[in-house]
Order: sequence, then C-alpha cells, then structure tokens
Amino acid sequence: MLDPREPGCLFGEGAADAVITVLKRVKTFAELVKCEHTVLNLPFAYLGAFLAAEGWPTWRELFWITVAMVGARTAAMGMNRLFDEEIDRRTPRTATRHLPAGKIRRGEVWAYVGVALVLLLLAAVNLHPLAVKLFPLAVLTFTIYPFTKRFTWLCHVWLGLSVSWGAFGAFVAVRGSVGTEILILVGLITLWNAGFDIIYGTQDLEADRINGVHSIPARFGLAAALRIARALHLGVVLLAGALGIAAGLLPASPWPVTAWPTASWLYLAAWVLVAGLLHYEHSIISPADMSRVDTAFFNVNGYLSVAFSVLTIAALVLR
Repeated sequence: MLDPREPGCLFGEGAADAVITVLKRVKTFAELVKCEHTVLNLPFAYLGAFLAAEGWPTWRELFWITVAMVGARTAAMGMNRLFDEEIDRRTPRTATRHLPAGKIRRGEVWAYVGVALVLLLLAAVNLHPLAVKLFPLAVLTFTIYPFTKRFTWLCHVWLGLSVSWGAFGAFVAVRGSVGTEILILVGLITLWNAGFDIIYGTQDLEADRINGVHSIPARFGLAAALRIARALHLGVVLLAGALGIAAGLLPASPWPVTAWPTASWLYLAAWVLVAGLLHYEHSIISPADMSRVDTAFFNVNGYLSVAFSVLTIAALVLR
C-alpha cells in the first residue's frame, strides 16, 4: 500500500500528517463515548420501528433512525463526560478517562457534541414532523441526566428514561403517534437500564459517598442495591409479558397451546430468554463477590438487547 507520505502520493507530507492527526482525534473521541456500548440500545430503537410498522418499516426510515441513534447517543455521552469531568477526576476508577487525563480537550468534545446534535435534528427532519417537535424534549432529558446524580439517587431511573427515547422516537417517527405497546417498551427499557446501571454503580460506592454523588449503592449499600436492581429486572420480565400481549404476539388466552402461531412461539422464546439472562446476570454477582460485574453489566445485557429485539422483530414480521 502506498504510504501517503511517500513522494508518489497525491497528498503532501503535511496534508497526510494532518489527516492522520484528525483520524487519531476521532478515534480518541470514539473511545471517550464508548461506541461499543451502542449494542445495548440500538436494537431496541429498531424494535420500536418494527412495532410501529407492525412489520417492516422502510429502509429509509431505518437509515434515519440509525443516524438519529448515533447522534443522540454521541451527544448524550459527550455531555455526560463533560459535566462529570471533576467527579471522574476524583474517582479512582474513572480518573484515567480521556478528559481528566488530558487526552482530549473540552472544546473538541463540545464540537463533536454539536455535530452529533445536528445529526439528530437532521434525522428527525427526515423522519416525521412529530419527531422534530419532540427533539428539544429528548435533548433536554439526556442533558439533565448528569446533574441528577448531584441531588437524587433516582438518577438511575432518569438514565433509563433518557435511553428509552431511542425506541420511543423510532416508534413515533414511523407511526406518527403514540401507542400502548411503545409505552410498555419505554417502561421495560427504563427499568432494564436502571437495574444494570445500579449494578455498574456499585464499583464506585465508596468514592460516590466521599464525592457527594447520589446513587442507590451509595445511599442504601451494596446488598440493598443489588436487591433493588433485582426487583427492577423482575419488572422488566413482567413488562416483557405485557408487551407481547399488547403487540398481539402472545395470545390473551394461552389455551390451547397447540394452536399458537409461529410468531407467538418466537416471542415466548424472547420472553424466556430475557428472564433467563437477567437471572444469570444476578447469579454471577453477590455482595461477597463482585468480580464479574463487567460481565454482568456489558456482556449479558448486550446479548439480551440483541437477542430479545431480533426474536421480537422476527415475530412481528411473521405474524
């Protein structure tokens, strides 16, 4: 491959160095906002679109929903890192993050956040007028989140609500109105995110108490926090059942089972999978052993998001 700094290249050495520098800065920002965590919530946005369409949405809608999710998540994570810089600096686990460590400048992060918000607005304009009207409310919700931990241990629930905008916005963008099924899905996503955020937050329990950061682990202690997370995830399982009924994927009267269509069996598999993965998530951590908290937080919930969404979408398409 031709080196861009070689004499035969179309770019001069200075231009090549500038391009490489820009790419490195973009890579640094991508690490800052943890792009890999998109797998936790992008599938639910697609699920919102398929629920609204009661089958296949258009490829154009799916494209702009993807753009909206990239913009929303990038802006939200960027602002979270900006507003939490001082807290991150005083917390051992996060002191090496990009902003506290000086790996990226605040002005750069704000510039990326601005671009991300433009992408989100552009996507809303190309999706539905109602999506445009909801744009300010969505931005306000995830902008407020970093400040909630300054005054309430319910910050985990606010985070879950902020994340649920992806599915809610996708549903509204496709259908142009709100339906019962999306309200149930919003509740499911909110409780699911709140539960695993509590588990994640146990890592900083002592630092949060010292820094005056409000969280359920800091307020109630490790054992109680895990019980609260378990209760929230039980709510997720119950709401998953309600979603199946509201979307017509589970029969209101289950008998006879032999008459169930393929779509119902697929959704039943999705429901059982959610219950199983959440049970597993809580079985591998305990107040006596939190060594697998990263597995419980990212791996298990990543599998849950993808598998539940894919199976439910398949059920919607085959219904």
